[in-house]
Amino acid sequence: MAEADRTRHLAEPGLWVQPLSDLDVFRGRPALFLDRDGTINIDTGYPSDPEEIVLLPGILPAIRAANAAGLASVIITNQSGVARGLFGWAEFEAVNRRVVELLSAEGCRIDLVLACAYHEDGKGNLAVADHPMRKPNPGMILRAAEIAGLDLARSIMVGDRESDIDAGRRAGLTNVFLLDGMPCEKLMAVIAAHSGGASGPSDLR
Repeated sequence: MAEADRTRHLAEPGLWVQPLSDLDVFRGRPALFLDRDGTINIDTGYPSDPEEIVLLPGILPAIRAANAAGLASVIITNQSGVARGLFGWAEFEAVNRRVVELLSAEGCRIDLVLACAYHEDGKGNLAVADHPMRKPNPGMILRAAEIAGLDLARSIMVGDRESDIDAGRRAGLTNVFLLDGMPCEKLMAVIAAHSGGASGPSDLR
């Protein structure tokens, strides 16, 4: 990705916002909010090499089901590695592109990506303690809802840490799931309850 293209995804120095679908089709619809590292892919500790990305298979059925049910699939991820200067937004973008590509190969669509690089141990203007966009604060969820007109009351949060669950609850979500990489029947049932026969953005127009 060219630097100019990358910069346009920075809503502010420590906040990445990247739509990957026509978000207008999701207005009034719920979303499946997903943590990334440790939920979608194996968390290797500050992942910065696209070649090291390996998907966690347990979450794939849930993303496919959300796509089929007409939910927006939204990644919200803390990226303190950027804040600490361990890698930059270019490396983040390369890793995230690989995640999205691997998901697509498994029949899973991601519609929107938000990443927060603010951290109390960050460098320069990324050194912010308890930034509202950083989980467990709900800022990224609320921003995604504002951008896409999402129905948070019916939305779902999935993550592998308590900070993910806390972010969902603080945003007003009642469907929150702490997963360990294994399939979750209750999560699948909640997604199925939203199914209205839509199979993706083209069906929602």
